[in-house]
Amino acid sequence: MSIFLDTETKVIVQGITGRMARFHTKDMIDYGTNVVGGVVPGKSGETVEGVPVFNTVKDAVAETGAEASLVFVPPPFAADSIMEAADAGINYCVCITDGIPAQDMIRVKRYMRRYSREKRMVLTGPNCAGTISPGKALLGIMPGHIYLEGNVGIVGRSGTLGYEAAAQLKELGFGVSTSVGIGGDPINGSSFKDILERFEHDEQTRVIALIGEIGGPQEAEAAEYIRDHITKPVVAYVAGLTAPKGRTMGHAGAIISAFGESASEKVEILSSAGVTVAENPAIIGKTIASVM
Repeated sequence: MSIFLDTETKVIVQGITGRMARFHTKDMIDYGTNVVGGVVPGKSGETVEGVPVFNTVKDAVAETGAEASLVFVPPPFAADSIMEAADAGINYCVCITDGIPAQDMIRVKRYMRRYSREKRMVLTGPNCAGTISPGKALLGIMPGHIYLEGNVGIVGRSGTLGYEAAAQLKELGFGVSTSVGIGGDPINGSSFKDILERFEHDEQTRVIALIGEIGGPQEAEAAEYIRDHITKPVVAYVAGLTAPKGRTMGHAGAIISAFGESASEKVEILSSAGVTVAENPAIIGKTIASVM
């Protein structure tokens, strides 16, 4: 079982004719992802890596039955692409794009609320590495070969730290059920809480790894949810223990502006909720293994 993707999930790539989109589309197809098409306005009739290109997401869904989309669209147009996917009936959308204006993401969040929760598209990102269910499907830009199939669910704001956790686990002989990047922007489609809820109900996931960083209230909200609703062991690592207050570090959302947003405060809040916290990134894998 996987929480978003399996071998049958039909995937389209929005912006598929771009250089990086072509590269990662090939990577996803080689991994085994069921990529059935792409979308670029005005490019209908072309093909990329053997899959057809359509003018609109609605056309792609009607012709292929696509259920999931990967957005590789430049920042000025990415918000419109996400909303187009939502209107076309896509169930799960991953947005890779970095640099989408916060105002645009506010518009996306409001737009998606016109749909009931049951019919609302799930969005992860923007500014994320994507989602992978090892051995099943890859929807994003992560290196699939470092992920071993197993029972650890990973959710993180940092893509590279998610890679590090997966690589350390593989070295120790442990695998991943699904790894989800929620993105490092201040306003994103899904929170830690949203993904934790899915891992709690996923039979394959036995342990959850949470990769956090400075800035924003998401880790504190996750700690409260873990304390009250999660029955599985949770291991966390929070990046940025030495980051100075008021300075953006790495991701657009990694800036400390209030109590509970520094790494040390987040570690304290997560620990008080019963989460096992890794002290540094080099021992994320060993810390997860210790609670398996």
